[in-house]
Amino acid sequence: MPVPLSAQEATVTPTQNIEALRCHSPHPVDIDEVEPLQHQIINTEKAQRMAEFFSLLGDTNRLRIVSLLAIAELCVCDIAAALNMSESAVSHQLRTLRSMRLVRYHKQGRKVFYHLQDQHVLDLYHSVAEHLDE
Repeated sequence: MPVPLSAQEATVTPTQNIEALRCHSPHPVDIDEVEPLQHQIINTEKAQRMAEFFSLLGDTNRLRIVSLLAIAELCVCDIAAALNMSESAVSHQLRTLRSMRLVRYHKQGRKVFYHLQDQHVLDLYHSVAEHLDE
């Protein structure tokens, strides 16, 4: 959900924001350098969606589930056994991961198998794990 702008923020142009910084900063702001950057900043709505995405991954159990699914496609009972969690708890976490399009599933007979949504999710997981191992 986008963060609402105050009435003052809604009427201030990017250049006016830069000018306002100039008044409070001991160093002058280089408008020619800063203004082009403002057009490259992600918008508030996308920033909010990304924050929600990353906060979703802020849960230990969800990350552990992602770590398993980065290795293999698994059913709920196998994930629960591997993580020593109840199937109900795993199902709840998988619903949350599905809602943010991090995992998908397919049915094979009566079993439901989960896997990471796509290569982007796997790459993100590996990048963060590698960064933390450095």
